[in-house]
Amino acid sequence: MKNLFLLFFVTFVAMVKAQDIPKVSSGTIDRIEDFHSNFIDNRRIDVWLPENYTKEKKYTVLYMQDGQMLFDPATTWNKQAWEIDKTITQLISDKKIKDCIIVGIWNGGKVRHATYFPQKAFNLLSELDKKYIEEKNKNYKTDTEKFEPNSDNYLKFLVQELKPYIDFTYSTNKDIANTIIGGSSMGGLISLYAICEYPQVFGAAICMSTHWPGFSVIENNPVPKAFQNYLKTNLPDAKNHKIYFDYGNKTLDESYAEHQTEVDKIMISKGFSPSNWMTKFFEGDDHSEKAWNKRVHLPLEFILQHN
Repeated sequence: MKNLFLLFFVTFVAMVKAQDIPKVSSGTIDRIEDFHSNFIDNRRIDVWLPENYTKEKKYTVLYMQDGQMLFDPATTWNKQAWEIDKTITQLISDKKIKDCIIVGIWNGGKVRHATYFPQKAFNLLSELDKKYIEEKNKNYKTDTEKFEPNSDNYLKFLVQELKPYIDFTYSTNKDIANTIIGGSSMGGLISLYAICEYPQVFGAAICMSTHWPGFSVIENNPVPKAFQNYLKTNLPDAKNHKIYFDYGNKTLDESYAEHQTEVDKIMISKGFSPSNWMTKFFEGDDHSEKAWNKRVHLPLEFILQHN
């Protein structure tokens, strides 16, 4: 009853500002302008529906972070975008992936970092390590004295509020095999955190250019080790989950190789194999939407392939 009340309550936020909606090559975007949450600040949501979307079919749902960067380069701050609608439309047309919809969740701007930082991994750091990191990364501080991750509340928003609304409003397959989460950089971290914290909800995670340093790259950074320790005890069951990682070697991605190597060892120790886990390296790729645009077809094919 509580969820049903929520579903009716949030429908009032679906006011569309047509001039702000990104243009897509195919399909349509439904805009939820100001989705109300009891856990985090209200968020703008863009739901992409493929051509010929119909209630007569059931669709896999792909929840993506940094929703404002997914579709239209004309509307982004750096004039780059994943243009994921183009890629998915072609893959569906070629029958390489299942029919799906995309839920693009806009980030919270200045609170993005705290929202996407895996909270329980941060809590594994000693107080001395936390103090050291904060001192070296003063630009990440908000209005509070200490950096305080808020990712547990963000995941509650996804699982308890957004997913029920999407499943109520659209024709979706609700099971874990058809509920996917993904993102890049800090968005890759929060997507991995989501599948670890809610393995009964998310069946796969796409983690591109995962930002293992957590903050700006600093000497003797204890954060990657904390992430690794968290994964050792919290990775989901390899039998019914899929995880995709990748990275390049330019700009921010240049610092990822050694950390990804350690994570890959953990994946193997937890029973993941090529059938349900992939890590790819891309020579010359940098940390940008342009790079993710170029290669996003790979995780989509790996995770959304027809059974």
